[in-house]
Amino acid sequence: MSAIDKEKIVSSVPQKGFFGHPRGLFTLFFTEFWERFSYYGMRAILVFYMYYEVSKGGLGLDEQTALSIMSIYGSLVYMSGVIGGWLADRVFGTSKSVFYGGVLIMLGHIALALPGGLTAFFVSMVLIVIGTGLLKPNVSSMVGDMYAEQDDRRDAGFSIFYMGINLGGFLSPLIVGSVMGYSFHLGFGFAAIGMFFGLIMFLITKKKNLGLAGTYVANPLSPAEKKKVYLVMAGAVVLLGIILAVTIPTGLLTIKLFIALVGILGFLIPTIYFIVMYRSPKTTEVERSRVLAYIPLFLASVMFWSIQEQGSTILANFADKRTQLDIAGIHLSPAWFQSLNPLFIILLAPVFAWLWVRLGKRQPSIPQKFSLGLLFAGLSFLLILIPAYLGGTNSLVHPIWLVLSYLVVVIGELCLSPVGLSATTKLAPAAFSAQTMSLWFLSNAAAQGLNAQIVKFYRPETEMLYFGIIGLSAILLGIILFFVTPLIQRQMKGVR
Repeated sequence: MSAIDKEKIVSSVPQKGFFGHPRGLFTLFFTEFWERFSYYGMRAILVFYMYYEVSKGGLGLDEQTALSIMSIYGSLVYMSGVIGGWLADRVFGTSKSVFYGGVLIMLGHIALALPGGLTAFFVSMVLIVIGTGLLKPNVSSMVGDMYAEQDDRRDAGFSIFYMGINLGGFLSPLIVGSVMGYSFHLGFGFAAIGMFFGLIMFLITKKKNLGLAGTYVANPLSPAEKKKVYLVMAGAVVLLGIILAVTIPTGLLTIKLFIALVGILGFLIPTIYFIVMYRSPKTTEVERSRVLAYIPLFLASVMFWSIQEQGSTILANFADKRTQLDIAGIHLSPAWFQSLNPLFIILLAPVFAWLWVRLGKRQPSIPQKFSLGLLFAGLSFLLILIPAYLGGTNSLVHPIWLVLSYLVVVIGELCLSPVGLSATTKLAPAAFSAQTMSLWFLSNAAAQGLNAQIVKFYRPETEMLYFGIIGLSAILLGIILFFVTPLIQRQMKGVR
């Protein structure tokens, strides 16, 4: 997309109307609010659904297997953003991709709401994985489309957008977690309703608020290329179906092997993407330099998300098995703790949005913000060491320790995640705009693929060692990133 096209898109969007930001931020804010309500509501109870006994409404899977599957599920959800970004850049445009993705997500949650056992569970996985891949990176890319390249409101706009994500993420675990004891399927039904509301919101307001944002195809396929791509995709689907039909019944493809393969792909796919973008003739010299600058930020993001995403696996299990759930006559659902992360973001996101605008040119650079994110992420895991050290690993701990851990990691998240979204739109080569946003989400996929292997080492007897090693590793990486910031900054070619 040329600079002229970019200016045309920005000028087509009403630039005032939502807290001093483009009016389209309202549409994308509430679309993502309902999508995240849907996704986080499902995720808040999914790990419990997998390892609770069948007599309690669960699937009765082994606990460690459930934790690994949960991580792989998250990895695949973000990994599919590669497909969604590519389809947006080459075929549909981001607006259509967002809509199609929302439909698939809703159908996936409907599949979970039906009492279909493991079959329905795996069908839902496929639908939600593909649907989120279409929606998640592209709705974020549309936010970037509404701002001029040098607009100082951009970081603040992404912070407000990020608050919308977490408002949905805060409410859904409370609602879905409250009905978990009655029926897991009822909880999944609420998730499906949330996605339906998101689709309605998007359709009603997009024409008035978004202008041309999301309507263009950045690097469209020619008719001949489209025909070839569709044939390849159809062949790939058929081939995959044959492979699964042969390997699953014969025992060649096991859950453990599948988890390992996804973990490898989590790092292999972004590596290929970096190489393709860097070597593409459509990437300019300045853009190549920015791609190189993006690599250490990507790796830092992997480390951060490895810790943050364990809030829905290890810390969810910690809430269920190691935490006092009866406090002052109130019984806490373990799923409610999933609301802590978005709650703190809702409270603190406006503070950070104000802070970045207030500091203006004096605010920390992008790599420095990433190093702060890693520091706080590491500290959040070290906090969990304290109750284990004081009371041992056999006693139940007060829920305040989980509250504090989630609070500290949120401070790190607000230093890294919305800033990373904004940095991605700034550093992305023009011909790979949506795909680079997919690459950003691949850092989360790689992190959760890594987590699928790491969670196997978590036991009550290894608790202190587990949290200590991961926490200190994040802090060390954050310190290294801080000291190499000047080198990264030079490669960013004017982007701060």
